[in-house]
Amino acid sequence: FLETAAYFCMKPKMGEKEVSPHSFFSIWHEFSSDFKDFWKKENKLVLQERVKEAEEVCRQKKGKSLYNIRPKHDSGIVSKNCGCA
Repeated sequence: FLETAAYFCMKPKMGEKEVSPHSFFSIWHEFSSDFKDFWKKENKLVLQERVKEAEEVCRQKKGKSLYNIRPKHDSGIVSKNCGCA
C-alpha cells in the first residue's frame, strides 16, 4: 500500500507519519466516481452520434434504390388458360 501511495505522490496529512488507507481511498473514491460519471456521459454522446450516422446512412439508402423493379409479364399456365376461355 505504501508503495502505491508513494507512486501517486501522496503525502501524509499534517500530524500523521504515514499516508493512511482512509485518506488515500477517500481521494481515490472521489476520482473513480467522477471518472465513471464522465465515462457514462461520453459513452452516451458517442452512442447518440453513431445512431445519427446510422440514421443518415439509412436515409441515403432509402433515397437510392439498390434494385430495379420490373413489371411482371404474363406467362405460364394462368395466362395461357385465360386466353382460351
